[in-house]
Amino acid sequence: MTEGLWNTLLLRVVPVTLAMLMRLWFATCRVRVHNLDNFLDPKKTGKPVIASFWHYSIIYFFYFVRGNRVTAMVSASRDGEYIARLARQFGYTAARGSKNNKGVEGLKVLFRAIRGGDNCALVADGSQGPPRVAQPGAILLASRSGAPILPMVWSAERYFTIRSWDRTVIPKPFSPIDYFYGEPLFVPADLKSDGIEEYRLLLEQRLNALYAEAWGQYSKDEH
Repeated sequence: MTEGLWNTLLLRVVPVTLAMLMRLWFATCRVRVHNLDNFLDPKKTGKPVIASFWHYSIIYFFYFVRGNRVTAMVSASRDGEYIARLARQFGYTAARGSKNNKGVEGLKVLFRAIRGGDNCALVADGSQGPPRVAQPGAILLASRSGAPILPMVWSAERYFTIRSWDRTVIPKPFSPIDYFYGEPLFVPADLKSDGIEEYRLLLEQRLNALYAEAWGQYSKDEH
């Protein structure tokens, strides 16, 4: 079998199989939701939000947020195609940037999705990191669209860690999981470069404070 045919087969099989395993696996976990008063429920308000979270949490995030209208930014890389297909297994639309314009095209897709009533999801530290350092994409999108950014962090009492740049975490079966909503971040319209940097730092600080709170309850500063 040629490399191209093998990759095509893997793309068809891996996301479907992984989604099935995730549903079975994570259904065994008990979830405790914190700071629910910060949750801007789009189903009640009728207004989209921009979910922002660190890359380490992406696997369980896909499972937890399922059932909502979400367009998610996904890397245009070859590996990103697996993530995009996994996202579709949970009912999300994937916005793919090109390799040359550093996600600009993807942000345009997200902007159109928000105007159409969809919520959006962006990994705050991007597809390549560095870990837990916010990138400006969510700030740009919020400033242009008017949608608030909703920080989200989760932690688990027992988990596996993948040896990757972001140290991706997968909760172990039957592990308690704590899901935290941060204070929504409302970004002024038409920010210039200085303002974008100011709010980028603010988002980073809020996510990291939430991260410390989430993992600190298990006497761990980080996973």
